[in-house]
Amino acid sequence: MNIQFKKGVLELCVLALLDKQDRYGYELVQKISDRIAISEGSVYPLLRRLKKEEYFTTYLQESKEGPSRKYYRLTEKGRGYLHQLIEEWQQFSIGVTELIKEGVRDE
Repeated sequence: MNIQFKKGVLELCVLALLDKQDRYGYELVQKISDRIAISEGSVYPLLRRLKKEEYFTTYLQESKEGPSRKYYRLTEKGRGYLHQLIEEWQQFSIGVTELIKEGVRDE
């Protein structure tokens, strides 16, 4: 998949996954990688930036499999931003789909 496509939607994917439940970083990487091929290194800088922008908070929780894990929790500011991104994404994807239908010949 085109790397520019992935960069554009990674932020939306992370926020969407955190809307339903708190998750730790590697879990986010795995959930996204199940659907979109990404590198683990692309998610952690994004997590740091989104935390700095106060779209979520973090806390440590003990794990049965090893050391404590840092969990990410969406804030109200983050939830508002997520809904803004969803609306923008829906408008964008509808526009692109219409352009593809208009511009590509059926065979």
